[in-house]
Amino acid sequence: MILNISGRTDIVAFYTPWLMNRLKDGFVLVQNPFDPHQLSRISFDEVDLIVFCTKDPRPILPYLDILKIPFVFQITLTPYHKDIEPNVSHKKDILSSIHLLKKHCILAKPILRYDPILLNDRYTISYHIHAFDKLCQDLEGVIDKIIISFVDIYKNVKKHQQELRLKPIQETDMFVLADAFSKSASQHEICVQTCFEKVDLSTFGIPQNVCLSVEEAFRFTGKIFPKWKARPCGCVEMVDIGSYNTCSHLCKYCYANYDEQSVKSNRSRHDPKSPLLIGTLQNDQIIKDRHDHIIFK
Repeated sequence: MILNISGRTDIVAFYTPWLMNRLKDGFVLVQNPFDPHQLSRISFDEVDLIVFCTKDPRPILPYLDILKIPFVFQITLTPYHKDIEPNVSHKKDILSSIHLLKKHCILAKPILRYDPILLNDRYTISYHIHAFDKLCQDLEGVIDKIIISFVDIYKNVKKHQQELRLKPIQETDMFVLADAFSKSASQHEICVQTCFEKVDLSTFGIPQNVCLSVEEAFRFTGKIFPKWKARPCGCVEMVDIGSYNTCSHLCKYCYANYDEQSVKSNRSRHDPKSPLLIGTLQNDQIIKDRHDHIIFK
């Protein structure tokens, strides 16, 4: 089994003590996002790989040397300020933590996500080109890959249209960015790719690829897992142990947060000692053990 920790919330940034308690106890309970009465029980004995997805890896750094399960990191680092990402830590601190991560990441160097790319009067094409080039300079030799994507109009994006002041991203804009990004990355021996983007940027040396492929998962685990059925992107199947509306970064483009009052309420119900990320086990909840299928050659 491959765990995604997490695409639904930033467990590393806000819930590392809870995660370490779960690892110590050997299991975690995950609510079905469509039916909170249905719970999956995941045993860490069955976990072959953890994919940490975070905007701030610092809270988990002290624990990586004692983590017994193989892991890789995907770190989202954008050039936005508090107007877009109100509670994301200072980017210089995150950059420093990526440098520290390198010595812990045995399977693969950390992957950077420059995601999502949005345009407005402040965050212009030239702004992104400069910011991306600076990132490549700062992370030469520390990372091998950057994944880019363009902003999607999720519910939360619509809700924050006034603050975001988005300008439509034309295909020609994407081409200009792709050309500049590719050149900057190449100068610093970094590959750039998209993940499930409709636009084809391969002419600029930026292929359409996936965040974690079946082939990469096999290289990391020695097992062949199926592709993710719940997502049509082509990534390998992963199990997300997070919950929606629980991330205090409150980024205004986020797909996983769409109700800030719910975020506040959910955070208040978090118990680091509970087997659930939010709340405690109730008598009317049904627990089923989760077992993933593995495809063998």
